[in-house]
Amino acid sequence: MSEAISDAALVAVLRPFVRACSPVVDALRESDPFGLKARGHRGERQSTDQGIGTRVLDTLTSVRVPGTAAWEAMDTGARISWWIGRFGRLTALVTAIPGLGGALADRLPVRDILGVASQGLVLCAIAGECGVTDVAQRVRLIASVLFERDIDPVLAAGRADGRAQAPEDADVARLTEELDESRRRHGAVTLKAVGATLWRLGRSLRGITVELGRRPSGRFYHRLLGQIPVVGAAGDYLGERSGMRTVRQRARRWLVANNTHPAAARIAR
Repeated sequence: MSEAISDAALVAVLRPFVRACSPVVDALRESDPFGLKARGHRGERQSTDQGIGTRVLDTLTSVRVPGTAAWEAMDTGARISWWIGRFGRLTALVTAIPGLGGALADRLPVRDILGVASQGLVLCAIAGECGVTDVAQRVRLIASVLFERDIDPVLAAGRADGRAQAPEDADVARLTEELDESRRRHGAVTLKAVGATLWRLGRSLRGITVELGRRPSGRFYHRLLGQIPVVGAAGDYLGERSGMRTVRQRARRWLVANNTHPAAARIAR
């Protein structure tokens, strides 16, 4: 059995990961690709004589997704539930795609790479909704929930000297360059850029491959089903959803224990 990596090595990988997750979450939370926020604010002034396209856009403002008036009206607990539930289902689907290859795909850590990246992204989103913006706290949250590691707060904070910070800054810039390029070319972050960044985030975790298999990823029968080509994707999807339920429970316990936003206590059990 491979020896677990040190806490210091884990922190060195997780700090740039956490910092790079923040602009991804912000892009998802603040995105407004169809101008839905503006439409929601002026919805009451719309004429009753509208075309079908206008009516469709007006209907979208009532959908509970980031960038809509309905999202702005949601409380913290409801937003947390959205990240874990609806967004979590999307990330589970993306993570399960390699399962189309069955056991052959499981020989490569693609699923675990995508799975940890997705779960870490969801945890950063939850932390943000609870007002936890400190990088060290998010590192400790992810380490605890995904790998059951209790990281010392001082170690999670990293070193303050410039020589240690510069490489970390370079890693963050590399991980988020797709987002920056999308903003330059399109004036906004596209879904393609988000997907490419998610893959970069996953690849950045290759330095802790030994730890990836410890993440919450379902029960033994999900893994057995995942060994079968084609239908293995279904098993992997169910396993990811089961894993997300474990993530939700562990996140709730950690956030409550660390005296964060009171909404953390309302995360569904």
